[in-house]
Amino acid sequence: MGNSKFSNFDNMSLQGIEEDAELIPLLTAEDEEEMNSEKLPETLPILPLRNTVLFPGVVIPITAGRDSSIALIKDANNGTKVIGVVSQKDGDVEEPGVADINTLGTVARILRVLQMPDGNTTVIIQGKKRFEVAEVLTEKPYMTATIREAREERPEPMNPEFAAIIESVKELALTIIKNNPNIPSDASFAIKNIQSDSFLINFVSSNLSVGVQEKQELLEIVSLQERALAMLKYMNVELQKLELKNDIQSKVRTDLDQQQREYFLHQQMKTIQEELGGASYEEEVDEMREKAKKKKWGKKVKEHFTKELSKMQRMNPQVAEYSIQRNYLELFLELPWNEFSKDKFDLKRAQKILDRDHYGLEDVKRRIIEYLAVLKLRNDMKSPILCFYGPPGVGKTSLGKSIAEALGREYVRMSLGGMRDEAEIRGHRKTYIGAMPGRIIQSLKKAGTSNPVFILDEIDKLSNSNQGDPSSAMLEVLDPEQNSEFHDNFLEMGYDLSKVMFVATANNLSSIQPALRDRMEIINVTGYTIEEKVEIAKRHLLPKQLKEHGLTDKHLKIGKAQLEKIVEGYTRESGVRSLEKQLAKMVRYAAKSIAIEEEYAIKVSNEIIEKVLGAPKMERDKYENNDVAGVVTGLAWTSVGGDILFIESILSKGKGTLTITGNLGKVMKESATIAMEYIKSNAEHFGIEPSVFEKYNVHIHVPEGATPKDGPSAGITMLTSLVSLFTQKKVKKSLAMTGEITLRGKVLPVGGIKEKILAAKRARIKEIILCVENKRDILEIKEDYLKGLTFHYVSEMHEVIQVALTNQSVKNAKEL
Repeated sequence: MGNSKFSNFDNMSLQGIEEDAELIPLLTAEDEEEMNSEKLPETLPILPLRNTVLFPGVVIPITAGRDSSIALIKDANNGTKVIGVVSQKDGDVEEPGVADINTLGTVARILRVLQMPDGNTTVIIQGKKRFEVAEVLTEKPYMTATIREAREERPEPMNPEFAAIIESVKELALTIIKNNPNIPSDASFAIKNIQSDSFLINFVSSNLSVGVQEKQELLEIVSLQERALAMLKYMNVELQKLELKNDIQSKVRTDLDQQQREYFLHQQMKTIQEELGGASYEEEVDEMREKAKKKKWGKKVKEHFTKELSKMQRMNPQVAEYSIQRNYLELFLELPWNEFSKDKFDLKRAQKILDRDHYGLEDVKRRIIEYLAVLKLRNDMKSPILCFYGPPGVGKTSLGKSIAEALGREYVRMSLGGMRDEAEIRGHRKTYIGAMPGRIIQSLKKAGTSNPVFILDEIDKLSNSNQGDPSSAMLEVLDPEQNSEFHDNFLEMGYDLSKVMFVATANNLSSIQPALRDRMEIINVTGYTIEEKVEIAKRHLLPKQLKEHGLTDKHLKIGKAQLEKIVEGYTRESGVRSLEKQLAKMVRYAAKSIAIEEEYAIKVSNEIIEKVLGAPKMERDKYENNDVAGVVTGLAWTSVGGDILFIESILSKGKGTLTITGNLGKVMKESATIAMEYIKSNAEHFGIEPSVFEKYNVHIHVPEGATPKDGPSAGITMLTSLVSLFTQKKVKKSLAMTGEITLRGKVLPVGGIKEKILAAKRARIKEIILCVENKRDILEIKEDYLKGLTFHYVSEMHEVIQVALTNQSVKNAKEL
């Protein structure tokens, strides 16, 4: 077997291989016939391969790492370039011996040897013929052995069965190449251009996706036709796997593409957010989960939060619902679930705080201390719903602050004035754009505890609209039996308000819905006497104004007499807001003088008061003289406290008509008519000539016609005015009265007694006529308020006349 014959192999398909050439050698039938006719050498160096099997005609690259393999390749390349290639039974064996190699392999020719940059040697070889190892001659420095040619059975030429198999192999190979994205499409050209059937079988077998053992079994099959059939089985399995894989991929490709697109977009947004210093969506969720672990909420709330958090995780952050869901969960985390501040039950300290902040108001302070005492004894009492009602400026709202400080609770205030949307109380459903929780829940979030002192300011100013009735929504908030599970539409869960101490304020109880009023404990916060106003101005208002204007008590001093002058001459109210405004004017007078560096009197005198505030404006509030018949002082209640009211009446020649003016309401007009008819009916008793009623017209007027006036309080005042007019007798000096009348001659009780008495004291009234049933109201009033007053209690209208009228005639009395 001459080497010259093997060297002729270079003249076939591998002639002129370049180092960078990329080609698949395609054997023609003539090449194959010439290759098969060659004789094998008797001995060959044997190269064991770890993880591949070489088939005849196939070109493969091999990387040699073992020293023995490198030596073998070097010697063979310098010599005949022919070697024997066998596969190892176990690829993990580093130094294989005779027992570790398969005895059937392929004779190969070295086409090119390349030294790689990493130090390894890569050799390109081409298989030629199958052989069997006869006897191993040496194992060092590499294995050499005697060989014999392996028998191979080829089908007869023009065998139709074999032709069909070859056709099937080609079709199946082309289909696999088409379906497998890992195989380059150029491989299909190679398959189509292979003319040798045996080379086609060997080429496809070499490239099958099967293990070394399976390829070795194919190589050992003697019959070429059986080898082709065995190979077809492996190809069918591979094709089925590819089709199944592609089928699955085609089903999920759309979803995967969309998810990948969203994933990349999210990753980009995440990167942008991190660059801008914000948190990514995943970090937000993790942060919320960590915060949730620290919350004290119950099992039901915890489960609901976990469920809603999972829902947010599944959401696309770009949809509008995501931000609503995030706000919803953030509200859950910020609300003070089961977090309560510890109450302070030092009642003496509480009393000091209330006395420090508010002068007077003894009944109110006593009720607050009573509540604290009960709470201290039981420690689990539901908080009451208090409602302070009274005129403006008497300290209803600031009382709430003092209660919060005395209890050691957080203070929250919510103004209800003009509120007309029910959603302000209960919140919006979170399905709406711009949905928010109600102001009750928002205020609790701001407070940070579930038991603050909650001021509901101006609860009587709630109004209705087409957005619902807020006062009806307040029913659930202010009912101790219901508010332990207050339902907010945004929160979608019950929230416990039973530990909240609600304090409502109102100016007028009549405008509060009856069901709402029934849920509250009403506490009347009355107006202040002149003495109390002076003390409040001295202790609270003046120091406050000095501080706000950057001054101290060294820059301005106002004595008690001057404070009383300001109270009497420039304010006409039950509260102290107007008084504070007047004091602010006085302080600004001092501030201006200091700023422009001019001299001024630090101690204020009456002259300086009139210079700064102008002439006294409230002189009309004083009692007027009784020189004119038909002028009587009445007492009235208004929304800003008590007031005195003058009733005037006059006679003129006529036919007995009754005229009433002064912007009066229906009730007051009826009172005037009743008084007139009662006098006509009892004219002889009062010493009035009955014919007078037909000769004279009567005109009753209540001054200040621009101010609407109504109510039952002026009944006995009108009666007294008319009797004084018809008898021309003087009304008792420094006397005022209030009460309703009936046609039978009875005097009925009226309300607002304390405010009316304070108005009487401001006007220097000495005596007051009241219904006998109003005596109980007098007994409830502090004695200090009653100093200098004499009360006359009556039940009949003729008793009023006996007390009110003197026997003296007025000046210039008319002859009737």
